[in-house]
Amino acid sequence: MQSVPIPLDEKDRLKALHKMAILDTKPEERFDVLTREAVKKLKVAMSMVSVIDSDREWFKSCTGIDQTQGDRVISFCGHALLSKTILVIEDTLKDARFANNPMVLGAPFVRFYAGVPLIDHKTKQPVAVFCVKDTKPRKLSGEEEKLIMDLANRAEKELNADSV
Repeated sequence: MQSVPIPLDEKDRLKALHKMAILDTKPEERFDVLTREAVKKLKVAMSMVSVIDSDREWFKSCTGIDQTQGDRVISFCGHALLSKTILVIEDTLKDARFANNPMVLGAPFVRFYAGVPLIDHKTKQPVAVFCVKDTKPRKLSGEEEKLIMDLANRAEKELNADSV
């Protein structure tokens, strides 16, 4: 398993994240509607808006799993955070970065992942990720990828709405 890479400007990224004051806030319907829509329309097991802190991924919204956070070092979203666009892992067991990840080998048994970084509009720093996960491998159609990108764009707008 490859540990999550840390960006060179991590201090600036964390400063931007903390300035948004979203960590450890209560669930909000404006985010929950997006993760529910992803699970329903894409027929995946899980979806979340994952905010990446220094040592954890904290779920602002989470559908399909009863967790509120996880370790950043083993997170899929920690990898997607540094992506310029959507990160898709069609089969986690066939990807050296994730094949022996505890979330692949044990609960929740993630076999498919797609995540899009969410950017703080003021600083242009990636602060969170909108993602979907499934317990079986899959390929995304062009329409499915477009839907994930649309949901991610909506989540990003909501993240930035309070800091305008």
